[in-house]
Amino acid sequence: QVQLVESGGGWVQPGGSLRLSCATSRNIFTTDVMGWYRRAPGKQRELVATITSGGITNYADSVKGRFTISRDRPNYTVDLQMISLKPEDTAVYYCNVKRVWPNIDYWGQGTQVTVSS
Repeated sequence: QVQLVESGGGWVQPGGSLRLSCATSRNIFTTDVMGWYRRAPGKQRELVATITSGGITNYADSVKGRFTISRDRPNYTVDLQMISLKPEDTAVYYCNVKRVWPNIDYWGQGTQVTVSS
């Protein structure tokens, strides 16, 4: 069982920055894909960014150039640096670990990010 705990959410004005961090229970495999998803009010959860242990990243078009995902070498944490935040980035952000075998998704409890003036 993988446990994930997010931190770093909060309120920020448009154009501001936040850094989210996800601490894991350290039982992460090198084949696991780590990532961040978000759910805005009234919308479905969507992918924000993912990263493999080899450093291959994938971003939603809406955050490209503004968000950066990183993963430490021991696979204990995965961070999301967010700059130039927009009101439409307001959402609950969830840390995710996608295990290939067996096929399981692990989720954190979520952290609220609010972008408003």
